[in-house]
Amino acid sequence: MSQHTAGLAIETAGLVKTFGETRAVDGVDLAVPTGTVYGVLGPNGAGKTTTVKMLATLLRPDGGQAHVFGHDVVREADAVRGLVSLTGQYASVDEDLTGAENLVLLARLLGHAKKPARERAAQLLEAFGLTDAAAKQVKHYSGGMRRRIDIAASILSTPDLLFLDEPTTGLDPRSRNQVWDIVRAVVAQGTTVLLTTQYLDEADQLASRIAVIDRGKVIAEGTKGELKASVGAGSVHLRLRDAEQRPQAAEVLSRVLDAQVQQDPDPVALTARLAAASGDTAAEQAARALSELARTGITVDNFSLGQPSLDEVFLALTGHDTQADDAVKNEVAA
Repeated sequence: MSQHTAGLAIETAGLVKTFGETRAVDGVDLAVPTGTVYGVLGPNGAGKTTTVKMLATLLRPDGGQAHVFGHDVVREADAVRGLVSLTGQYASVDEDLTGAENLVLLARLLGHAKKPARERAAQLLEAFGLTDAAAKQVKHYSGGMRRRIDIAASILSTPDLLFLDEPTTGLDPRSRNQVWDIVRAVVAQGTTVLLTTQYLDEADQLASRIAVIDRGKVIAEGTKGELKASVGAGSVHLRLRDAEQRPQAAEVLSRVLDAQVQQDPDPVALTARLAAASGDTAAEQAARALSELARTGITVDNFSLGQPSLDEVFLALTGHDTQADDAVKNEVAA
């Protein structure tokens, strides 16, 4: 990678990091478009955090190359640091200071004069829904409030690139949704976000492109639709009028679709996985199945067609779910 590709915030080739005999990052290639949320999805121990630390110049790569907006992360580390901000897995603000004091202090360290620092802090506290807690010590904040103040601190000076390393770990659903809204707002202002997560629904909600990392390697990359299509065209879910017809319906679906058919807990329900390589679209396969069911006298009261979930994508790609590999989830390989 001799030249930076225009339109990319991050570009890596063969990125490697080892810790002793552990190859935490093993030849990672990334191409992150500017102005987007790019998801890096993988289980604990996959190499996500180590990759982020190298891109943020906190760790020196042992091999390969990485550029951030055209700047080499090793040779031009100072230039990279001036363009990026990092929110890690744990709050980095001072718990003994109030929310307002934390933001004013950090703004002053970034070079803001006293009045602009207070104005910027007040602006962010309001934007993040923390005005009522501005005078409260951070140690008394809830988990969701801590994540919001941490992200606020990361964008005191709007970065060109924001690294969010598992920003919603341990948060309740309401707090997670609040963080997601903040991420969307940050991107709307022109910042590129690289988001690492082990939550499949988070990547599905936020990321326009996703790299799936497992054991230090990128094993798949693409849009959500491309990744889902790579493991199957989807599933068709049927509800029959007569439960006694379910065995016959299962035989028809298996024959017509050449697919595995699951008899659901509901005694009149069936689910069949559609093949990606059949040559027909999911809708065409489903229509053919419904036509054959009707021809054989089986009445379908309701049916739906859906894409595979990212959970199914990850299981198909890796053979395990995103909570696996606890034996290698230490920070060395995170």
